[in-house]
Amino acid sequence: MERPKLTQKNRQAGSALVLTMVMTGAALAILAGAMAWSASNAKLNERANGYTRSVAAAEAGTEKVLSLISRDFLLGGDKLVRDNLASYRLVTPTAADSTYWADWEFNDASGNTGQTFVQSGISSNYAVLTPAYAGLRGFATTYTVVSDARQPGAVENVTGAVLQQLQLARIPIFQFAMYTSGDMEVSCGAPFTINGRVHSNKQLYVEPDSSLTFASDVTAVGDILFGRHPLDTRGPVNGTVLYQAPGQPVPRQPALYLPIGMTNTPTAIREIIEPPPAGEDPNSPLGQERYYNLAELILTVSDTATNATSGSFNGFTTTVPTNELAAFVTMTRSFYDDRESKTMRPIDIDVGAFKDWSATNSSVRVALGYKDVSSIYIWDRRTPIANTMRVVRVSNGTQLPPRGLTVATARPLYVQGHFNQSDSTNLGTTNTSTTLPASLVGDAITILSVNWTDANSVNTVANRDAQATTVNAAILAGAVETTLGNYGGGMENFPRFLESWGSGNTFTYNGSMIKMFPSRYATNMWGKSNVYDPPRREWAYDINFEDGTKLPPLTPSLQKVVRSLWATVAPNRTTAPAGP
Repeated sequence: MERPKLTQKNRQAGSALVLTMVMTGAALAILAGAMAWSASNAKLNERANGYTRSVAAAEAGTEKVLSLISRDFLLGGDKLVRDNLASYRLVTPTAADSTYWADWEFNDASGNTGQTFVQSGISSNYAVLTPAYAGLRGFATTYTVVSDARQPGAVENVTGAVLQQLQLARIPIFQFAMYTSGDMEVSCGAPFTINGRVHSNKQLYVEPDSSLTFASDVTAVGDILFGRHPLDTRGPVNGTVLYQAPGQPVPRQPALYLPIGMTNTPTAIREIIEPPPAGEDPNSPLGQERYYNLAELILTVSDTATNATSGSFNGFTTTVPTNELAAFVTMTRSFYDDRESKTMRPIDIDVGAFKDWSATNSSVRVALGYKDVSSIYIWDRRTPIANTMRVVRVSNGTQLPPRGLTVATARPLYVQGHFNQSDSTNLGTTNTSTTLPASLVGDAITILSVNWTDANSVNTVANRDAQATTVNAAILAGAVETTLGNYGGGMENFPRFLESWGSGNTFTYNGSMIKMFPSRYATNMWGKSNVYDPPRREWAYDINFEDGTKLPPLTPSLQKVVRSLWATVAPNRTTAPAGP
């Protein structure tokens, strides 16, 4: 039978059907691909979102630990952080913090759930730190914290991991030419240049009555104001100020605190120069900062006896024979202080004789491992007598023990004559290449020139002539604050004077002036007549203190927390990724 012939119409219909089927197949293929791509993309998006959530959770884990480390460091220093390392490792975000964390799991990158990796500190040398106080040097300890986090019930159970590093910096306080724990006032009646950093932990009032030059960085936690303190009624400022460092001054910087375990009010800070109360733990944050607990030699004076022992380093167990103390301690002198309007009853320390005793004694020197004594704390326990004041005085101090010397007391401290310059050709200069690390710590610091005599102290100021004198030592002391109508004297009068100096006699000072608290005993105001005629001031920051090996014995350190690294890392990794 003959097959029917296809007409053109039939041929076109067939072609259309084939084409339709091909197009439909292609469309279905495209649709399937699109659906597969969409599903894959959704999965990738969900995975990416899950990873982002996990990284954020891991960061929260590290932040919780870092906040605890930072708090403990600022309150109690390195020791408190080290003591709490084990507890930090058990810290993670929990449902007690927020119900959000109820279905999250944290581990320490080693598979231990409910824990955080915390690497004990790695210490660095005395190094330049990062902003906000760029240029300051400190001893930094770096801690590494790692948290791995995942949400087990999530569709995409992906782990995020974050590593953070924190530098806990101890900044020796004697890196400042001038530092105050409270407000700072700087005035001057003659041209005055301040070499070295200046910092106020509150407001800084710049109020010159001549030309005042800041040669280095000037910072404050509060404002830096050109004008008098609100309680100072002396009238408008008449001088000029010049800031030589680029970008200075810089207000509203983070505060710098001592790790005393409490708020750093000036009154609280004063406790570091006081002997500890009965029962105080010497390992407490405040106990670790007390000069009494740190000094190598403790000299205690009562109404009936003068005793000395080694310090807490060996439990105060080594006693200095009384006949040896007589070589460098004198209790029989007195002099008049016109500012305080009282007769001073000094515990006199002959530094030169102390140096000789330290080099030869068979008591404390042996306890120190045959080293010379480098720090002494004087505890005055004598009964007060009306119209007198119990004080400490050091003299004959041109040469110090070979490791330097810190003299600390809670009483007012007087420095008579040149101090800490073994090469007489460098007296009156900024050359401190032949000095040793030294600091003077007390309720207030008064400078008595090389021409001072106790007999002349009762004369009028015109008959108490000074002569040029050099002191090379950091000073940490108190001051009298400005009250309504009474200027406290400012940093230019931080060291006190009792003689007629005049422009022909220079007081040369190289060191660091740290005003930490209100004076408790030497409390009469600055500005009283018949007290002193000011010297020509030649003051400079001692650049030796930028060398960690040349800091004065027992130098306190301010605390600063520096964030040094944040990075995402692969799960189960506790080391930072390599740099570029």
